[in-house]
Amino acid sequence: MADESSNRSKNRKRIKFIVFNGIVAALYVVFTAPFANIAYGPIQVRIAEAMTVFPIFSWGMIPGVTLGCFIANLVNPGNLGPVDIIGGSLATLIAGILSYFIGKKNKWLGLIPPVVVNGLIVGGYLPFLLVDAGSTVTLEAVLISMLSVAGSEAVLLVVLGIPLILVMKKQVLKIYCHDTVF
Repeated sequence: MADESSNRSKNRKRIKFIVFNGIVAALYVVFTAPFANIAYGPIQVRIAEAMTVFPIFSWGMIPGVTLGCFIANLVNPGNLGPVDIIGGSLATLIAGILSYFIGKKNKWLGLIPPVVVNGLIVGGYLPFLLVDAGSTVTLEAVLISMLSVAGSEAVLLVVLGIPLILVMKKQVLKIYCHDTVF
């Protein structure tokens, strides 16, 4: 009987984990896709990027944010292909993992990885994907792209991410976001 009860409890936790991450992924897409004209390109204002603060609170939120980024890049009306779909998702995954570990020590410093990682990875490949045929990509163009992506990410996290952290730090939300729930 104890094993059966334990298995049911584990199954409930797995189901909660899958459903919760599905919701997070769906929200990421909902807050990105309708705003395609500002969400994709060298200056990216993705409202959904505020959700990159979620991993600061829980390892279990990384899959949802990463999957959401993957789907949002996949449905991008100006689809930039596999490099952006995989590269952007990988950047989100790496930033999420770093935010989790840094955020365990200091929630506010956990905001830095999405800025730096997206700036380096996404900003690093975007000039190559957006270049006109016959044009060459210069080091200056890559550096400007990196700074542009990092800068827009930083502004978004200051404007939306910090308030989200303040809300999530409240006791009521901690119960749902803490790692032990997953």
